[in-house]
Amino acid sequence: MNTPKSSRLPGFFRRTLKERIALVAELASLSADETATLTTGGLTSAQADTMIENAIGLYALPMGAAANFTINGRDVLVPMVIEEPSVLAAVSNAARLFRAGGGFTAESDEPVMIGQIQVLDVADPQAALIALRREEASLLDAVNQGGGGIQRAGGGARGIEARLLSDTPAGPMLIVHLLYDTRDAMGANAVNTAVERVAPEIEAITGGRVNLRILSNLADRRKARARGVIPHAELATDERSGPEVVQSILEAWSFAAADPYRAATHNKGIMNGIDALVMATGNDWRAVEAGAHAYAARNGRYTSLTRYWQDERGNLCAEIELPLALGVVGGATRIHPTAQIALKILGNPSARELAEIAAAVGLAQNLAAIRALAVEGIQHGHMRMHARQIAMAAGAAPDQVAAIAQQMIDEQQIRPERARAIVEGLKGR
Repeated sequence: MNTPKSSRLPGFFRRTLKERIALVAELASLSADETATLTTGGLTSAQADTMIENAIGLYALPMGAAANFTINGRDVLVPMVIEEPSVLAAVSNAARLFRAGGGFTAESDEPVMIGQIQVLDVADPQAALIALRREEASLLDAVNQGGGGIQRAGGGARGIEARLLSDTPAGPMLIVHLLYDTRDAMGANAVNTAVERVAPEIEAITGGRVNLRILSNLADRRKARARGVIPHAELATDERSGPEVVQSILEAWSFAAADPYRAATHNKGIMNGIDALVMATGNDWRAVEAGAHAYAARNGRYTSLTRYWQDERGNLCAEIELPLALGVVGGATRIHPTAQIALKILGNPSARELAEIAAAVGLAQNLAAIRALAVEGIQHGHMRMHARQIAMAAGAAPDQVAAIAQQMIDEQQIRPERARAIVEGLKGR
């Protein structure tokens, strides 16, 4: 993974769009064509027509860059695709706070996905379980004989597991898991192909009837973790000391740890950051969402994906763990020009490195949200950023948006009707 010169970019948000693009292009060594692609979205109508059926056009979303990230001692500039105001500013500020404590330490599991095979009408489930364990080696050989790019890269079938679901609406069923190392791919197609290939052998061994053969998006063999420390002095405000802010953050996290209603919104904030990176790199954000929320409920109660505590010096410590099945080859990542540029901005990471970056981004985004909630209320900063969207929706010209937004902020009237009144007043001049 290549490392940019620095992700610490003071005043980045104050620069013009043109200046920001030029700076990112320099840091990531983008070519002139790649730089131009950033302003066009990259995807053509012809490409879109080959990506999905019934294509009728293109839909653009803003792409930004989050600054200040240091992950495992390397600076990382993080491309993010999202329409929600305040996310880029919040996550960059949180990354700066973690940077003061040495940045993020992140790690990830081997990229092992789970393919599920549903077996019904098994006369003797216990005998079938024993037979599957006995024939595991031959089943893995049968899968790996298929070859393909993933196996040439060192991946392939790694194990067979089975369990009995004795009480379902359809009666007892045997569930066989194929553990499959997908290397730098997300791996859905490879896993689905593998479980379909091995299904006849599973039927022969168990004496049952195979129905579904599909990967699981609860990729709990493919987790990523990130951890960081923020010195308490970095959290101090004009009104509150650092230790007081640390205590408020711990109390806010405890609410999410104990209550599923709060945990749902808490985890949504995490996914604000992760999804935006996943989308920028052309990965499947729906799969990542499904896996994250299923993992949050893995012990029978939905809870926080993050954990916060205080060290002996009073500093704030934080960590996150969640399944992150991401790829840097295949799918939209391979064919979408802007996704390829996003990976280049990231330093062309491996799939595991991308998952580690995503985990750090999710942790930073979560810290930003609960710090805002605990210190000033979520709307204070969010509505300031939202003022620009309100101004645009009211019909403000691009060169008027900043001034109109600032006027509404100064007046503490960030409302559509006030924006429309200001716009009409400017027209009257």
